[in-house]
Amino acid sequence: MKKILVIGSGGREHAICEAFRKSPQKPEIFALPGNAGIAEIAKIVDGVRQNEHQKIIDFCQHKKIDFVFVGPEQPLSDGICDDLKQNGIRVFGPSKKASRLEGSKIFMKKIAMENAVPTAAYETFSNAKSALEFAKKLGFPCVIKTDGLASGKGVIIPQNFDEAKKTITEIFAGKFGDAGKNIIIEEFLEGFEVSYFVICDGKNFIPLGFAHDYKRVGENDSGTNTGGMGTYAPSPFVDKKIEEEIITKIIRPTLRGLENIDAPFKGILFAGLMIAKNKPKLLEFNIRFGDPETQVILPRIKSDFMTLIEAAIDGKLNKFHIEFDEEKKLVCVVMCAKGYPENYEKGSEIKGLANIKTAKILHAGTIRKDNKILANGGRVLNIIADGKTFAEARKKAYEAVDSIDWKEGFVRRDIAKKADCNLNPL
Repeated sequence: MKKILVIGSGGREHAICEAFRKSPQKPEIFALPGNAGIAEIAKIVDGVRQNEHQKIIDFCQHKKIDFVFVGPEQPLSDGICDDLKQNGIRVFGPSKKASRLEGSKIFMKKIAMENAVPTAAYETFSNAKSALEFAKKLGFPCVIKTDGLASGKGVIIPQNFDEAKKTITEIFAGKFGDAGKNIIIEEFLEGFEVSYFVICDGKNFIPLGFAHDYKRVGENDSGTNTGGMGTYAPSPFVDKKIEEEIITKIIRPTLRGLENIDAPFKGILFAGLMIAKNKPKLLEFNIRFGDPETQVILPRIKSDFMTLIEAAIDGKLNKFHIEFDEEKKLVCVVMCAKGYPENYEKGSEIKGLANIKTAKILHAGTIRKDNKILANGGRVLNIIADGKTFAEARKKAYEAVDSIDWKEGFVRRDIAKKADCNLNPL
């Protein structure tokens, strides 16, 4: 029996553990740090944090772990994959050098520009005065991004000068710590957003499909940005012709550019894209599966997920034939603690999860205490349902949401609302 270690604690990692659990190879799954839901299908590694690389290495060597799957961006950017490889441990994920594609938006823009990848016009800044002057000159709305990692909250779209001034002042005052020492200000692109995922082995890649996510906390895309309030897949708005252009003009040039600087990419490359008049432009790259996009991407893969990941680790994706469930439509609704993404309370009890039969419940921010499931984060649960249509999947998902006994939680009620019509994808 093979042994796998999954690093991470969110709904994404629960989805990844579920995908491994369904493998015909029946691996033994370990998770670090995991959550209450992951604990039901994997063995939790106690006493080791994600940033304690030597302890992770020691655990892998002691338990004879066959390979490690790193979920979140922070350990990847910290170089966990390099450290594991140097100690003879197989790992799925990009190197520290390649991880700069997400770890530094300035680096990402540089790679895009050097390789003629279509993206928004931009400038970089290290002080508020010049940043404000440029924002005023650029006009509104514009897009302000922290250079470094900010847990999905480092992208702000001010609608006027006062909002821009507030945002820029807060960032340079330390709202996002070191992540905001430098910022990017770029033009606002019109169109619709879509997330695109490919799995890479350093030389080859295989597309895994599209998903649409909802970043704003409020319905009709109101309120502040979050890590993600819901998602659906596949995209009914992106055809094969657009996908081919994305591959030709964005994915291949980026991978070639990374290879040219001796940073071949091995792992999940996640492109955030804006589509306008059937023409794609790059918004950002992430160097891992999205959360909550993973929760609707993985269930569509019919092939053995474990074999797919090992093929990527071993540089053999060119020999792997992937199959998808082309008919399945999936909707994921994220249930959050009231107050998220600002101030929210932890420790409230969640009841009724065992009674839900029409949807899959994945845990994001939960702990088990005294045999009770308690909220332990901002994004707490993922409710995933499938159907032959998005309307069917959506109905199942919200029926499950309404069956959960958790007064301290809330959801957006418009996830995938327009997915079955040919109007606006969000």
